[in-house]
Amino acid sequence: MKPDDFSGTRVLVTGGAGFIGSALVWALNRRGCDDVLVCDRLGTDEKWRNLTALKFADYLEADDLLPRLQSGALGKFDLVLHLGACSSTTERDASFLIRNNFEYTKDLAAWALRQKARGRKTRFVYASSAATYGDGSAGMADDDRRLHTLRPMNMYGYSKHLFDLYARRSGFLGQIVGLKYFNVFGPNEHHKGDMRSLVLKSFGQVRDTGVIRLFKSYRPDYRDGEQKRDFLYVKDAVAMTLHLAATLKAGGLYNIGGGQARTWLDLARAVFAALDRKPNIEFIEMPEAIRDRYQYFTQADLTRLRSTGYRAPATSLEDAIRDYVCNYLVPDKRLDPAVA
Repeated sequence: MKPDDFSGTRVLVTGGAGFIGSALVWALNRRGCDDVLVCDRLGTDEKWRNLTALKFADYLEADDLLPRLQSGALGKFDLVLHLGACSSTTERDASFLIRNNFEYTKDLAAWALRQKARGRKTRFVYASSAATYGDGSAGMADDDRRLHTLRPMNMYGYSKHLFDLYARRSGFLGQIVGLKYFNVFGPNEHHKGDMRSLVLKSFGQVRDTGVIRLFKSYRPDYRDGEQKRDFLYVKDAVAMTLHLAATLKAGGLYNIGGGQARTWLDLARAVFAALDRKPNIEFIEMPEAIRDRYQYFTQADLTRLRSTGYRAPATSLEDAIRDYVCNYLVPDKRLDPAVA
Protein backbone atom coordinates (compact mmCIF):
# COMPACT_ATOMS: atom_id res chain seq x y z
CA MET A 1 0.00 0.00 0.00
CA LYS A 2 1.03 3.54 -0.81
CA PRO A 3 -1.10 6.63 -0.04
CA ASP A 4 -1.68 7.16 -3.77
CA ASP A 5 -1.75 3.51 -4.91
CA PHE A 6 -3.84 0.76 -3.30
CA SER A 7 -3.83 -1.56 -6.32
CA GLY A 8 -3.51 -5.19 -5.28
CA THR A 9 -4.87 -4.43 -1.78
CA ARG A 10 -7.88 -6.30 -0.41
CA VAL A 11 -9.92 -3.99 1.81
CA LEU A 12 -12.87 -4.35 4.17
CA VAL A 13 -14.85 -1.13 4.68
CA THR A 14 -17.49 -1.22 7.38
CA GLY A 15 -20.07 1.53 7.15
CA GLY A 16 -19.11 1.51 3.49
CA ALA A 17 -22.45 2.83 2.26
CA GLY A 18 -22.38 5.71 4.72
CA PHE A 19 -20.97 9.18 4.35
CA ILE A 20 -17.24 8.84 5.05
CA GLY A 21 -17.27 5.10 4.29
CA SER A 22 -18.55 5.53 0.74
CA ALA A 23 -16.11 8.40 0.22
CA LEU A 24 -13.31 6.02 1.24
CA VAL A 25 -14.46 3.48 -1.35
CA TRP A 26 -14.51 6.32 -3.91
CA ALA A 27 -10.95 7.27 -2.94
CA LEU A 28 -9.79 3.64 -3.07
CA ASN A 29 -11.25 3.31 -6.57
CA ARG A 30 -9.34 6.39 -7.66
CA ARG A 31 -6.17 4.79 -6.26
CA GLY A 32 -6.55 1.60 -8.26
CA CYS A 33 -8.42 -0.56 -5.75
CA ASP A 34 -11.79 -2.22 -6.30
CA ASP A 35 -11.13 -5.44 -4.34
CA VAL A 36 -13.33 -4.10 -1.57
CA LEU A 37 -15.88 -5.81 0.66
CA VAL A 38 -18.46 -3.22 1.68
CA CYS A 39 -20.25 -3.94 4.94
CA ASP A 40 -23.15 -1.87 6.28
CA ARG A 41 -26.76 -1.90 7.43
CA LEU A 42 -28.72 -0.50 4.51
CA GLY A 43 -32.06 -0.44 6.32
CA THR A 44 -34.80 1.71 4.87
CA ASP A 45 -33.05 5.00 4.14
CA GLU A 46 -31.44 6.14 0.90
CA LYS A 47 -27.77 5.54 1.66
CA TRP A 48 -27.72 2.61 -0.79
CA ARG A 49 -27.59 5.31 -3.48
CA ASN A 50 -24.05 6.17 -2.33
CA LEU A 51 -22.88 2.80 -3.68
CA THR A 52 -24.31 2.99 -7.18
CA ALA A 53 -21.31 4.65 -8.88
CA LEU A 54 -18.64 2.81 -6.87
CA LYS A 55 -16.66 -0.32 -7.74
CA PHE A 56 -16.38 -3.08 -5.12
CA ALA A 57 -16.15 -6.86 -5.05
CA ASP A 58 -19.00 -7.72 -2.67
CA TYR A 59 -21.49 -6.41 -0.12
CA LEU A 60 -22.38 -7.89 3.28
CA GLU A 61 -24.83 -6.87 6.00
CA ALA A 62 -23.14 -5.94 9.29
CA ASP A 63 -24.81 -8.66 11.39
CA ASP A 64 -23.25 -11.32 9.15
CA LEU A 65 -19.70 -9.95 9.18
CA LEU A 66 -18.16 -11.12 12.46
CA PRO A 67 -19.37 -14.75 12.27
CA ARG A 68 -18.06 -15.09 8.72
CA LEU A 69 -14.75 -13.44 9.54
CA GLN A 70 -14.25 -15.62 12.59
CA SER A 71 -15.06 -18.80 10.65
CA GLY A 72 -12.51 -17.89 7.96
CA ALA A 73 -15.18 -17.83 5.25
CA LEU A 74 -14.16 -14.36 4.04
CA GLY A 75 -10.44 -15.04 3.80
CA LYS A 76 -7.66 -12.51 4.26
CA PHE A 77 -7.80 -8.71 4.20
CA ASP A 78 -4.82 -6.40 3.95
CA LEU A 79 -6.71 -3.47 5.41
CA VAL A 80 -9.81 -2.97 7.56
CA LEU A 81 -11.34 0.52 7.54
CA HIS A 82 -13.91 0.43 10.32
CA LEU A 83 -16.37 3.30 9.83
CA GLY A 84 -19.47 1.37 10.85
CA ALA A 85 -21.17 2.96 13.86
CA CYS A 86 -24.20 4.92 14.95
CA SER A 87 -23.00 8.51 14.59
CA SER A 88 -26.04 10.30 16.02
CA THR A 89 -24.97 12.68 18.76
CA THR A 90 -28.58 12.74 20.03
CA GLU A 91 -29.03 8.95 20.34
CA ARG A 92 -30.21 8.23 23.89
CA ASP A 93 -30.18 4.41 23.86
CA ALA A 94 -26.89 3.85 25.69
CA SER A 95 -27.16 0.05 25.54
CA PHE A 96 -27.49 0.17 21.75
CA LEU A 97 -24.47 2.45 21.44
CA ILE A 98 -22.40 0.15 23.66
CA ARG A 99 -23.26 -2.88 21.52
CA ASN A 100 -22.98 -1.16 18.16
CA ASN A 101 -20.07 1.24 18.66
CA PHE A 102 -18.00 -0.30 21.48
CA GLU A 103 -18.48 -4.07 21.55
CA TYR A 104 -18.53 -4.45 17.77
CA THR A 105 -15.29 -2.48 17.45
CA LYS A 106 -13.68 -4.60 20.18
CA ASP A 107 -14.58 -7.81 18.34
CA LEU A 108 -13.44 -6.55 14.95
CA ALA A 109 -10.14 -5.21 16.32
CA ALA A 110 -9.51 -8.53 18.11
CA TRP A 111 -10.00 -10.40 14.83
CA ALA A 112 -7.61 -8.08 12.97
CA LEU A 113 -4.96 -8.37 15.68
CA ARG A 114 -5.18 -12.18 15.59
CA GLN A 115 -4.47 -12.04 11.87
CA LYS A 116 -1.43 -9.90 12.51
CA ALA A 117 -0.23 -12.36 15.15
CA ARG A 118 -0.47 -15.10 12.53
CA GLY A 119 1.71 -13.12 10.12
CA ARG A 120 -1.13 -12.01 7.85
CA LYS A 121 -0.52 -8.26 8.39
CA THR A 122 -4.08 -6.99 8.55
CA ARG A 123 -3.97 -3.21 9.12
CA PHE A 124 -6.82 -1.96 11.35
CA VAL A 125 -7.99 1.66 11.11
CA TYR A 126 -11.11 2.77 12.97
CA ALA A 127 -13.19 5.91 13.41
CA SER A 128 -13.07 7.55 16.80
CA SER A 129 -14.46 11.09 17.03
CA ALA A 130 -13.69 14.65 18.10
CA ALA A 131 -16.83 14.28 20.24
CA THR A 132 -14.56 12.45 22.70
CA TYR A 133 -13.02 15.84 23.61
CA GLY A 134 -16.25 17.10 25.16
CA ASP A 135 -16.22 20.83 25.82
CA GLY A 136 -12.51 21.03 24.98
CA SER A 137 -11.47 22.10 28.49
CA ALA A 138 -8.91 19.26 28.56
CA GLY A 139 -7.53 20.30 25.16
CA MET A 140 -7.84 18.66 21.75
CA ALA A 141 -4.41 17.12 21.33
CA ASP A 142 -4.47 13.48 20.20
CA ASP A 143 -2.20 12.34 23.01
CA ASP A 144 -3.34 8.95 24.28
CA ARG A 145 -1.58 9.59 27.60
CA ARG A 146 -4.27 12.19 28.36
CA LEU A 147 -7.28 10.07 27.45
CA HIS A 148 -8.33 9.76 31.10
CA THR A 149 -8.81 13.56 31.30
CA LEU A 150 -11.45 13.70 28.53
CA ARG A 151 -15.15 14.05 29.36
CA PRO A 152 -17.45 13.52 26.35
CA MET A 153 -20.73 15.42 26.56
CA ASN A 154 -22.98 12.86 24.84
CA MET A 155 -23.34 9.09 24.77
CA TYR A 156 -22.12 8.85 21.17
CA GLY A 157 -18.83 10.51 22.13
CA TYR A 158 -18.57 8.33 25.22
CA SER A 159 -19.08 5.12 23.20
CA LYS A 160 -16.12 6.14 21.03
CA HIS A 161 -14.05 7.20 24.04
CA LEU A 162 -14.65 3.83 25.70
CA PHE A 163 -12.92 1.98 22.88
CA ASP A 164 -9.99 4.42 22.81
CA LEU A 165 -9.55 3.78 26.54
CA TYR A 166 -9.95 0.02 26.13
CA ALA A 167 -7.36 -0.16 23.34
CA ARG A 168 -4.83 1.81 25.37
CA ARG A 169 -5.46 -0.14 28.56
CA SER A 170 -5.15 -3.43 26.66
CA GLY A 171 -1.81 -2.36 25.21
CA PHE A 172 -2.62 -2.52 21.51
CA LEU A 173 -3.52 1.08 20.65
CA GLY A 174 -0.09 1.60 19.09
CA GLN A 175 -0.67 -1.35 16.74
CA ILE A 176 -3.82 0.16 15.21
CA VAL A 177 -4.94 3.63 14.09
CA GLY A 178 -7.84 5.58 15.59
CA LEU A 179 -9.14 8.64 13.76
CA LYS A 180 -10.71 11.55 15.62
CA TYR A 181 -12.80 13.09 12.86
CA PHE A 182 -13.84 16.69 13.39
CA ASN A 183 -16.72 18.38 11.47
CA VAL A 184 -16.61 16.58 8.14
CA PHE A 185 -18.95 17.63 5.32
CA GLY A 186 -19.34 16.85 1.64
CA PRO A 187 -21.01 14.62 -0.95
CA ASN A 188 -22.89 11.44 0.09
CA GLU A 189 -24.35 12.73 3.35
CA HIS A 190 -27.98 13.18 2.21
CA HIS A 191 -29.18 10.12 4.14
CA LYS A 192 -27.95 11.35 7.54
CA GLY A 193 -31.13 13.20 8.54
CA ASP A 194 -30.54 15.57 11.46
CA MET A 195 -26.85 14.59 11.45
CA ARG A 196 -26.29 16.17 8.03
CA SER A 197 -23.73 18.95 7.98
CA LEU A 198 -24.84 22.55 8.29
CA VAL A 199 -23.52 23.07 4.75
CA LEU A 200 -26.13 20.68 3.36
CA LYS A 201 -28.86 21.99 5.67
CA SER A 202 -28.01 25.59 4.74
CA PHE A 203 -28.10 24.80 1.03
CA GLY A 204 -31.62 23.45 1.47
CA GLN A 205 -32.68 26.49 3.50
CA VAL A 206 -31.41 28.92 0.88
CA ARG A 207 -33.03 26.93 -1.91
CA ASP A 208 -36.39 26.74 -0.12
CA THR A 209 -36.59 30.04 1.82
CA GLY A 210 -33.61 32.24 0.91
CA VAL A 211 -32.61 32.37 4.60
CA ILE A 212 -30.03 30.47 6.67
CA ARG A 213 -30.95 30.01 10.33
CA LEU A 214 -28.20 29.64 12.94
CA PHE A 215 -28.41 28.94 16.65
CA LYS A 216 -28.06 31.82 19.06
CA SER A 217 -25.19 31.73 21.52
CA TYR A 218 -25.85 31.13 25.20
CA ARG A 219 -22.39 32.09 26.38
CA PRO A 220 -21.32 35.73 26.83
CA ASP A 221 -17.88 35.07 25.32
CA TYR A 222 -19.38 34.05 21.96
CA ARG A 223 -21.67 36.27 19.92
CA ASP A 224 -24.49 34.74 17.88
CA GLY A 225 -23.07 32.80 14.94
CA GLU A 226 -19.51 33.05 16.16
CA GLN A 227 -19.39 29.62 17.76
CA LYS A 228 -16.48 27.87 16.06
CA ARG A 229 -15.84 24.46 14.53
CA ASP A 230 -12.99 22.78 12.71
CA PHE A 231 -14.71 22.07 9.39
CA LEU A 232 -13.11 19.53 7.03
CA TYR A 233 -14.05 18.57 3.47
CA VAL A 234 -14.65 14.86 3.09
CA LYS A 235 -12.11 14.64 0.25
CA ASP A 236 -9.42 15.82 2.67
CA ALA A 237 -10.69 13.47 5.38
CA VAL A 238 -10.30 10.40 3.16
CA ALA A 239 -6.87 11.54 1.93
CA MET A 240 -5.69 11.79 5.54
CA THR A 241 -7.28 8.44 6.38
CA LEU A 242 -5.63 6.56 3.52
CA HIS A 243 -2.29 8.23 4.23
CA LEU A 244 -2.38 6.84 7.78
CA ALA A 245 -3.60 3.46 6.56
CA ALA A 246 -0.62 3.18 4.21
CA THR A 247 1.93 4.61 6.68
CA LEU A 248 2.74 1.48 8.66
CA LYS A 249 4.84 3.31 11.24
CA ALA A 250 1.74 5.27 12.29
CA GLY A 251 -0.09 3.94 15.33
CA GLY A 252 -2.44 5.30 17.97
CA LEU A 253 -4.85 8.23 17.81
CA TYR A 254 -4.78 10.99 15.18
CA ASN A 255 -6.89 14.10 14.75
CA ILE A 256 -8.51 14.39 11.34
CA GLY A 257 -9.40 18.03 10.82
CA GLY A 258 -8.43 21.22 9.05
CA GLY A 259 -6.48 22.64 11.97
CA GLN A 260 -8.30 25.98 11.88
CA ALA A 261 -11.53 26.86 13.67
CA ARG A 262 -14.08 28.85 11.64
CA THR A 263 -17.40 30.37 12.66
CA TRP A 264 -20.88 29.31 11.65
CA LEU A 265 -21.20 32.76 10.07
CA ASP A 266 -18.17 31.99 7.86
CA LEU A 267 -19.87 28.80 6.74
CA ALA A 268 -23.21 30.46 6.03
CA ARG A 269 -21.61 33.28 4.04
CA ALA A 270 -19.63 30.75 1.99
CA VAL A 271 -22.85 28.91 1.08
CA PHE A 272 -24.47 32.15 -0.09
CA ALA A 273 -21.31 33.04 -2.06
CA ALA A 274 -21.26 29.64 -3.78
CA LEU A 275 -24.86 30.24 -4.85
CA ASP A 276 -24.09 33.84 -5.85
CA ARG A 277 -26.69 35.08 -3.36
CA LYS A 278 -26.61 37.97 -0.87
CA PRO A 279 -26.33 36.69 2.73
CA ASN A 280 -29.61 36.55 4.66
CA ILE A 281 -29.03 35.06 8.12
CA GLU A 282 -31.38 34.73 11.09
CA PHE A 283 -30.65 33.49 14.61
CA ILE A 284 -32.96 31.04 16.35
CA GLU A 285 -33.23 29.53 19.82
CA MET A 286 -31.17 26.41 20.48
CA PRO A 287 -33.26 23.48 21.75
CA GLU A 288 -32.95 23.23 25.52
CA ALA A 289 -32.13 19.53 25.28
CA ILE A 290 -28.72 20.23 23.71
CA ARG A 291 -27.74 23.55 25.30
CA ASP A 292 -25.71 21.99 28.10
CA ARG A 293 -23.96 19.58 25.70
CA TYR A 294 -23.13 22.05 22.94
CA GLN A 295 -19.52 22.49 21.80
CA TYR A 296 -18.65 26.17 21.27
CA PHE A 297 -15.15 25.59 19.94
CA THR A 298 -13.31 22.74 18.22
CA GLN A 299 -9.93 22.84 16.52
CA ALA A 300 -7.75 19.88 15.61
CA ASP A 301 -4.13 19.83 16.68
CA LEU A 302 -2.51 18.21 13.62
CA THR A 303 1.00 17.84 15.01
CA ARG A 304 0.87 14.04 15.16
CA LEU A 305 -0.62 13.73 11.67
CA ARG A 306 2.06 16.01 10.23
CA SER A 307 4.76 13.99 11.99
CA THR A 308 3.83 10.98 9.84
CA GLY A 309 4.68 12.88 6.65
CA TYR A 310 1.25 14.19 5.66
CA ARG A 311 1.96 17.59 4.14
CA ALA A 312 -1.08 18.53 2.06
CA PRO A 313 -2.96 21.60 3.29
CA ALA A 314 -6.67 21.21 3.95
CA THR A 315 -8.98 22.75 1.37
CA SER A 316 -10.18 26.16 2.57
CA LEU A 317 -13.75 26.31 3.86
CA GLU A 318 -14.76 28.61 1.02
CA ASP A 319 -13.23 26.45 -1.74
CA ALA A 320 -14.61 23.25 -0.24
CA ILE A 321 -18.13 24.64 0.02
CA ARG A 322 -17.97 25.97 -3.53
CA ASP A 323 -16.92 22.54 -4.84
CA TYR A 324 -19.60 20.77 -2.81
CA VAL A 325 -22.41 23.16 -3.73
CA CYS A 326 -21.58 23.75 -7.39
CA ASN A 327 -20.38 20.28 -8.40
CA TYR A 328 -22.58 18.04 -6.23
CA LEU A 329 -25.55 19.74 -4.58
CA VAL A 330 -26.81 21.88 -7.45
CA PRO A 331 -26.54 19.05 -10.02
CA ASP A 332 -27.70 16.51 -7.34
CA LYS A 333 -24.74 14.15 -7.83
CA ARG A 334 -22.86 11.71 -5.64
CA LEU A 335 -19.20 10.82 -5.61
CA ASP A 336 -18.21 8.98 -8.78
CA PRO A 337 -14.64 7.68 -9.25
CA ALA A 338 -14.98 8.26 -13.00
CA VAL A 339 -15.49 12.00 -12.49
CA ALA A 340 -12.58 14.25 -11.47
